[in-house]
Amino acid sequence: MKLATWNVNSLSVRLPQLMDWLAANPVDALVLQETKLTDDKFPHADLEAAGYHAQWFGQKTYNGVALLTREPSTDIVKNIPGFEDDQARVIAGTVPHAVHGQVRVIGGYFPNGQAPGSDKFAYKMAWLDALQAWLKNELAQHPHLVLMGDFNITPTDDDVYDPVGWKDQIHCTVEERTHFQQLLQLGMVDAFRLFDQPPKPWSWWDYRNLAFRKNQGLRIDHILVSDALKPQVSACVIDKAPRKNERPSDHAPVIVTLA
Repeated sequence: MKLATWNVNSLSVRLPQLMDWLAANPVDALVLQETKLTDDKFPHADLEAAGYHAQWFGQKTYNGVALLTREPSTDIVKNIPGFEDDQARVIAGTVPHAVHGQVRVIGGYFPNGQAPGSDKFAYKMAWLDALQAWLKNELAQHPHLVLMGDFNITPTDDDVYDPVGWKDQIHCTVEERTHFQQLLQLGMVDAFRLFDQPPKPWSWWDYRNLAFRKNQGLRIDHILVSDALKPQVSACVIDKAPRKNERPSDHAPVIVTLA
């Protein structure tokens, strides 16, 4: 079973690239972030023609998430229950699989936070608190659970091309990293770090300053798997190939394989 996450940074722009990627990488489930489409504009017919069932939750211009699955997903949840939010950031569904049974998949587009001390940073902290509380309940109900998406958090300095320059900047603050660790303490593991990885394994590169060419990036797109699924994780990789496309997203897909 293969599951993936990709911040496409506008699905209307990146749809042909998404279709090509799915043809080359027929994953069982894919969560998307920053679709930037209202629900009536979501290209579900194109995805159905490619063999994917879609659940989506969008808004105009900003944010927007989707869950694409080979088999129909059930028990769909949009945004964090009990947390009042007008931004489309979370979609969850239960995905059936012949080997792994019912796998709960949660896709999230975590708030950016703008800058420490800002109102948007306070919103990010409150959002992360709500996510943690909800995830605890989800894990109790669904032992086989995967949380993946654009976390907008670097877990450690090893996930930053310039730890000194980024120290205490957004994505790299103690507060954000503490929240990341608290998610793991609920009974989750960072699938990517279960394996030896190549040096400088970023998932995001700024469009500016030739950042991709210089490989100056951050690892902010993550896949967390529950402890119950950990023994079945056989691989987790970042696919940098789409970042080389013409008019690419600034993020690369991340893929986990359950043996």
